[in-house]
Amino acid sequence: MTPPSVVPLADIAVHPTPTPPARRPDWLKVRMPSGETYHHLKRLMRSKSLHTICEEANCPNIAECWGRGTATFLIMGDVCTRSCGFCDVKTGRPAPLDWGEPWRVAEAVRAMNLTHVVITSVNRDERADGGAPIFALTIRAVRQVQPECTVEVLIPDFKGNRAALEIVMREQPDILNHNVETVPRLFKTVQPQDNYAWALATLRNAKHIQPNAVTKTGIMLGLGETPEEVIEVMRDLRSIDVDILTLGQYLQPSKRHLPIARYYTPEEFAEFRRIGYEMGFKWVESGPLVRSSFRAEFQARALSPRWRARHPAVASPSIAS
Repeated sequence: MTPPSVVPLADIAVHPTPTPPARRPDWLKVRMPSGETYHHLKRLMRSKSLHTICEEANCPNIAECWGRGTATFLIMGDVCTRSCGFCDVKTGRPAPLDWGEPWRVAEAVRAMNLTHVVITSVNRDERADGGAPIFALTIRAVRQVQPECTVEVLIPDFKGNRAALEIVMREQPDILNHNVETVPRLFKTVQPQDNYAWALATLRNAKHIQPNAVTKTGIMLGLGETPEEVIEVMRDLRSIDVDILTLGQYLQPSKRHLPIARYYTPEEFAEFRRIGYEMGFKWVESGPLVRSSFRAEFQARALSPRWRARHPAVASPSIAS
């Protein structure tokens, strides 16, 4: 279904606005997370020495997601070996892997009674396997203590290492996610240690390893890309059969990070969403405040073969809801 009031791509500015408004547009304003449930869950995270990307990245949807029974855990520490220009996670030399962490994550999932969990991580480039075994152990531990919880993994590119990816895919995550983040022209500015080819290889290889896998990726808008470049990336993603696409507005974490080139309007996001469905993506989340984990639990229940096999009588969530 085509969203109302969409703006044809021909009418979207080809060149980013060089000086964005001094203040955020009204559609990007959100309330600070609060309430007893939010603070209880935050205390639980600290008591188990765990990190969530919901907090580390100041996600605008944290209160909504936590209240709905989904959360995104950041595993393998809170220090990354890469220094992406958009990311607020610390960069440096990380501590050794904590092999007890998967079980603490699983215990937190059970304590929070989560129905969907997203597991992501910092990059661990000091290891040839990128920390893939920790992902595998975490999936296994969560399913052991909370069998009905669907599991999405948002993984690094492992530098295109297929063997590392196979370690994760053997656990059959409900969704395999790796974000491309931006267009090829901006890759070395936005994420200088990453590689567009590695990103595509990760998503392509996931389908080769497990043909019925549900794959997912995300793009940030507002870093200086053109709409045409975004659409070209979308074509690349469909050529390797990516199922789920998320598009959201880049928001500068601090003045140390990359500046915002422009703000996209809700109508422009709606047009990208329409184009995504026209291209054949099975699920598209496109909006100013959309982040990678937004409505992820609905995606898993609609598309995961593993979950659908366990719940054949449950109606699939609507992609238009």
